[in-house]
Amino acid sequence: MRWSNPRNLVAPASRWLSRGRLVPAVGALLAFTITMLLASTLLLSAAPEEKHVSIFSTAANYALPVFERDGDEYVGLLEVFEPLGSVSAKASGTRWKFRYNDVESEFTAGKTRARIHGSDFDLPSNFLLENRRGLVPLSCLGTLLPRILGGPVTFNPNSRRLFIGNVAVHFTAQVSTTAPPKLVINFTAPVNPMIATEPGKLRMVFTHEALVAPGSQVLTFDSKVIPSASFQEENGAAELVVTASVPLIANFSHDGRSITIEPPPQPTTQAQPPQPTAGAATPAPTPSPAAPAVIRRYFAVIDPSHGGEERGASLSDQLAEKDVTLAFARRLRQELELRGLTSLLLRDGDSTLSLDQRASLTNSARPAIYICVHAASQGSGLRVYTALVPSGTENHGPFLSWDAGQAALQPLSRSIGTLLVTELQNKQIPARSLVVALRPLNNITTVALALELAPPTDDVSQLNSPPYQLLIAGAIAAGVADVRDQLEAAR
Repeated sequence: MRWSNPRNLVAPASRWLSRGRLVPAVGALLAFTITMLLASTLLLSAAPEEKHVSIFSTAANYALPVFERDGDEYVGLLEVFEPLGSVSAKASGTRWKFRYNDVESEFTAGKTRARIHGSDFDLPSNFLLENRRGLVPLSCLGTLLPRILGGPVTFNPNSRRLFIGNVAVHFTAQVSTTAPPKLVINFTAPVNPMIATEPGKLRMVFTHEALVAPGSQVLTFDSKVIPSASFQEENGAAELVVTASVPLIANFSHDGRSITIEPPPQPTTQAQPPQPTAGAATPAPTPSPAAPAVIRRYFAVIDPSHGGEERGASLSDQLAEKDVTLAFARRLRQELELRGLTSLLLRDGDSTLSLDQRASLTNSARPAIYICVHAASQGSGLRVYTALVPSGTENHGPFLSWDAGQAALQPLSRSIGTLLVTELQNKQIPARSLVVALRPLNNITTVALALELAPPTDDVSQLNSPPYQLLIAGAIAAGVADVRDQLEAAR
């Protein structure tokens, strides 16, 4: 987690928030912000996707960049083997000697013939040496790696996914006969996919799991609500797409080995007006007014910190804060939705948002609570932060200073934060509450909290553990649900 410098918290004096609405200057800023976000999204979607090869083994699962050279795809050989064991490489002129554990290999720049463990091996294209770095054709990995590893390797060149040994993750999928129906997917190992929804579909992208196709690429179910699911692989990732006639949410269970996909809970129907008693005069029908336009109002706004070029803290060599915050925010949204609390993610992908954009978008949504998510490699459990409004800010009548937007809500925010800490501690999760000058908390005009997720043990990788994230997300959602009336009243 990266903290803002408190000295940089003062914004230009011309920026003001009106309680309950934005003044024209801020409204113009919000319109400009949304326009720029849409433009950025279009530019990002137009950019070519970087090619990767994903490698799955009992030692590690990892992805490497793929390079285009002379019309062929190449990958760094040293990088392929580094996570698997002891490796070394030495360049001498055009010759490149490579050693993995006890197996020695020799390659020559511009040549297809190589020596592997004392035997000749032919590459499909020339070996390349760039800045003392050895590159081999990607297509040869399926035959080259078994010669060096001495074990079975399965390589799918079309999807660029390589499996070393028996590491494949299989799954089964079945739709229940309950109402509403549920699609239950069981996996042979824990999974933690990225989940996205769109009209008629729920997508799960598996970038870190060795997920393989079932017997058929397309699964059909005897359900009008969830009729099918399809499996596909591309650019080092596997994707499972569930089609449906209604919106869907996903919920994890069994330590990340099961995912249940189902429609979100429906709001309770309003009671019917009383019917007239026998003999009573029936009132004349009155014309029904035109139905007002439905505007969805979110109870909570969840803000996964960082994103895009801003990676946040480097929690480990392979784990960036921006990825942990997004994964946890998605789980928190699901847990809140399961309790009937509609929630909005400020970013549901790898996009960049400034602090001012986060505050402006939140205030325009007017939720009952704003929850910002951070992650840290130090400590354990969860830390809950509330705002410390900087001194020297002044309000002018009904208008609030940009840096004092949270001033009137500070007591309630701290009260809610304390209740959440108690809820976490009751579930044996280490937690404490703190007050800090942290943007954009100061700029938010509703109850505002920042959560900092820390690993349960010294193993930082546990930050991305589905069971651990679900445990904390469930506790937070339960605590928020307990005070929903108090939050609605303050909205």
